[in-house]
Amino acid sequence: MPTIILMLLMVVGGVAVAVQPSINARLAEKTGFLQAATISFAVGTLILLLVSLSSGQGSFRRIPEAAWWQLSGGLFGAFFVTMTIVGVPRIGTTAVLALTIVSQLSAGLVMDHYGLFGMRGIPIDFKRMVGVVFLLVGVFLICRR
Repeated sequence: MPTIILMLLMVVGGVAVAVQPSINARLAEKTGFLQAATISFAVGTLILLLVSLSSGQGSFRRIPEAAWWQLSGGLFGAFFVTMTIVGVPRIGTTAVLALTIVSQLSAGLVMDHYGLFGMRGIPIDFKRMVGVVFLLVGVFLICRR
């Protein structure tokens, strides 16, 4: 896949991440927040299963070879989706996304620095730290009422 296509798809994914919490929060008004998170994951799982099986790529047969922590991504995803469902009605979509983005980038900075999960290590430098500080200032301005 060409890099430009990947980048455009990442933009679409970013918009999807912005839209999903509001949709799920509205569903939670009817079903409850845990049920809304469950429905969100069930629909996503069904779609991914259909796409995965029809793509002809990869295999579920090698799952037993995975380390336990490699199977924990869904746990983190479930927690995140549930927290956005709870957070959006109380503090708003913008605040939820701002807190999410700064948290993701801060965690990513540490993960890169230490090369966690077998990834390539990228040291924390002054420019990266300044970027995080600016993000924190932005979150403060967004969340302050």
